[in-house]
Amino acid sequence: MTTLYEGAFAKINLTLDVLGKRADGYHDLQSVMQTISIRDDVEIDVGTGKPWRLLCSVEGIPTDEKNLAWKAAKVYCDAMDKDPEGLEIRIVKRIPAGAGLGGGSADAAAVLRALNRHYGDPLSVLALAELGAQVGSDVPFCVVGGTAMVEGRGERLRKLPDMPDCLFVVC
Repeated sequence: MTTLYEGAFAKINLTLDVLGKRADGYHDLQSVMQTISIRDDVEIDVGTGKPWRLLCSVEGIPTDEKNLAWKAAKVYCDAMDKDPEGLEIRIVKRIPAGAGLGGGSADAAAVLRALNRHYGDPLSVLALAELGAQVGSDVPFCVVGGTAMVEGRGERLRKLPDMPDCLFVVC
């Protein structure tokens, strides 16, 4: 068994323009997103020899295939044709759920990055972000992080220059 550790950093929208509804039910958007220091901690045991399991430090968060972290693990393993021979994901939540800070997406992105590293980094960051788009709209940004212009439903990213050192107050 191997244990993987990955930080799952929250995001904020510095700008957000909703441009219209798409045929697929999502909205077209244009947003400048920024990673911030609030984070969840994700630990993954690979090779447990047991059925998949997800544990979370906060009650009310789904701990089954509805959880984006679980979905990310499944999407990665399916796309890469990998059998982790048992998987346990543990999430220590600090990003408030439903606050627009991308907590679930950050957890999913952390799972993608950790599994990719575990298997020798076969996917580039951009390929990993494309895979993340199958999991959720904010996942591609959360994979890449930093400062970026995000468009479409969240799948189109353009890196922007890093923000100068500054503080954000999240209430």
